[in-house]
Amino acid sequence: MTSSSSRSAERVRQIATVLGAWLVLVAGVLVSIVVGGGEIGWSETLRSLGSHIGLPVEPLSTLADSVIWQLRAPRALMAAVAGAGLATCGALLQAVTRNALAEPYLLGISSGASTGAVLVMVTGLGAGALSLAAGALVGGLVAFGLVLALLGQHASNTGRLVLTGVVVGQLFTAMTSLVLLGWGDADAARGLTYWLTGSLAAARWPAVALCVGVTVIALVVARLIASDLDAFAFGAVASASLGVPVTAVRSIALVATAAVTAVVVSAVGAIGFVGLIVPHAVRALIGPQHRRLLPASAFGGAVFLLLGRVSQDCRHRGSDSVRAIS
Repeated sequence: MTSSSSRSAERVRQIATVLGAWLVLVAGVLVSIVVGGGEIGWSETLRSLGSHIGLPVEPLSTLADSVIWQLRAPRALMAAVAGAGLATCGALLQAVTRNALAEPYLLGISSGASTGAVLVMVTGLGAGALSLAAGALVGGLVAFGLVLALLGQHASNTGRLVLTGVVVGQLFTAMTSLVLLGWGDADAARGLTYWLTGSLAAARWPAVALCVGVTVIALVVARLIASDLDAFAFGAVASASLGVPVTAVRSIALVATAAVTAVVVSAVGAIGFVGLIVPHAVRALIGPQHRRLLPASAFGGAVFLLLGRVSQDCRHRGSDSVRAIS
């Protein structure tokens, strides 16, 4: 009876924690939408959102509704999704590399994705968020593939992995700068430079939908390999002896990381620090078990970047650059 009661209490506590986390996240998104310039407050925000989801509310004027629904709402949601995706990527990379400093920006994935996205913009290949994300994905995969190729048989050496990632990241950063310098249109080059620092200003619903889809898929995949990631703490040899398909799990984690990083970079530019610090903070609070660490990191990353956006808007109304604080 006592054991059954304990399990029931634990389940109730878990459900309450999940619901509380979702309430905090929704509240953060709403606050991020409300905070900004102009005379738009809670009433106007709720009316606009309610009218778009089919609630019987009095619609706003076209201008106010466009500001909320077409500008502020996608930016707020993009901040949450980007933070969640980058934090999840950081937790995955730290697990498979067994390196506390591993994160997409440090291992060159973000720099490669930025180069790919900039090349798509400059050359005009394709159109829309999908082609931009494809270019970023190719760039991210090429960058990390180059890291692995340079490592060769020393891929398990975490120190070399980080150093090689830094070198490859600097290489792709230099390539991006070269492309920008060779770009004839000064206004376009200035816009690309601003985007590369990490900006939510260009976030629109198609890009938000793409990032949500890829991030959700990556979270599901990460949840499926969570128990295998726990075994990685003992090393590749010990993990293999426990029956963990080390190569397959590592490949799945790296591809998921590259995909999420690519779509996030294609939408908001390169945002560092989130994927590094958030998993460590969450790990210190709830422990290293990846079944809980991965979703908690996603939640922490989303809230962290939302707080960054709210802080920027409170200090500089209308500014959407988040790189300085994230």
